[in-house]
Amino acid sequence: MSGAEEEAAAARGGGSGSGSGAGANDAGAVRKLLEEDAALVNARDYDSRTPLHVAALHGWHDVAECLIANGADVNAQDRWQNTPLADAEGAKRHAMIELLKEHGGLTYGKTGSHFEPKTIPPPLTNKADWEINPLELDFSKAVIIGKGSFGEILKANWRGTPIAVKRILPSLSDDRLVIQDFKHEVNLLIKLRHPNIVQFLGAVTETKPLMLGDLHQYLKEKGALAPATAVNFALDIARGMAYLHNEPNVVIHRDLKPRNILLVNSAANHLKVGDFGLSKIIKSQHANDVYKMTGETGSYRYMAPEVFKHRKYDKKVDIFSFAMILYEMLEGDPPFSNYEPYEAAKYVGEGHRPPFRSKGFTNELKELIELCWSGDIHLRPSFLEILKRLEKIKEYLAAHDHHWHLFSQ
Repeated sequence: MSGAEEEAAAARGGGSGSGSGAGANDAGAVRKLLEEDAALVNARDYDSRTPLHVAALHGWHDVAECLIANGADVNAQDRWQNTPLADAEGAKRHAMIELLKEHGGLTYGKTGSHFEPKTIPPPLTNKADWEINPLELDFSKAVIIGKGSFGEILKANWRGTPIAVKRILPSLSDDRLVIQDFKHEVNLLIKLRHPNIVQFLGAVTETKPLMLGDLHQYLKEKGALAPATAVNFALDIARGMAYLHNEPNVVIHRDLKPRNILLVNSAANHLKVGDFGLSKIIKSQHANDVYKMTGETGSYRYMAPEVFKHRKYDKKVDIFSFAMILYEMLEGDPPFSNYEPYEAAKYVGEGHRPPFRSKGFTNELKELIELCWSGDIHLRPSFLEILKRLEKIKEYLAAHDHHWHLFSQ
């Protein structure tokens, strides 16, 4: 089999895109999506559910308030004729029920008091949901925007939409292990929906979608970022990672690095976490367990010391990698850029950390980075905690914008 994997440049369909922003009741992420495209507030997914349906079902009160304030249809019905209030009643989300009733919510649908049984057509088979006709892919103006040992990422078009296409190299299209890894990544991506996670649109598996580049290339061209820009980028990364680390199924990325952080648009104001080839899903009952490595999984320069030393690890390895990325955004150079990647990982494993030389490091940013790259995994904060710290730092920088503009020159 020769394969391709389509990942959207931005959330399509809205219901899955905007609704998924609520993955941890993250009203901030949803608000950001709506600022980019207000129409997403009433968009529909494959089951005709709106973002408000998703928020109501899970009891995400903050997200529901945000959606309603932005014009969400309180009585929209999905393909089962359920309204958001019906979903909230079925899930016994009492606070949500009160909120929806306050805004005129009615309880129609399968789980509501006005339910009338109806025949529902069976869903499409899993593969039919995401298999893409290769003739719909337009490579006439394709540009390679990334390349690895087993595949390449091209900027192309699908049904008039710019997408990123991750394609197995032709020379490896019949390699059993490469195809196995490809299937693993597809099976993982179809489960993920979040505004700061690269969205999977589909794949071509019967024969041999789009980011404008990655953070590595962006930093190579721009150098050190202004603190406010670095913090905004870090917030996007942390939102995506908080979603991955959220139960019930924790996803450990295991290869978080600038090359795997993708830029959505030319304004470079929205990032998505991508490339899940090395990722691992951990069931909720084991989310706090640790796992034994069989080798150094990931990229040396951003690798946590416990991984390099073949010790047991958990999702905190991603926190360490995040610290190295945040450091690089503010410093302008990769951590220990004067070392070869393997030597850099070895040096970090001995307890060393790169020095803070840029003027862009506030005391709060230094403290956050030092916690995140701590050799003691128990001292590393979760991504939800990181988000809270970054929001406070963002507020501080906004209040002292003139000062930091002068200081960073």
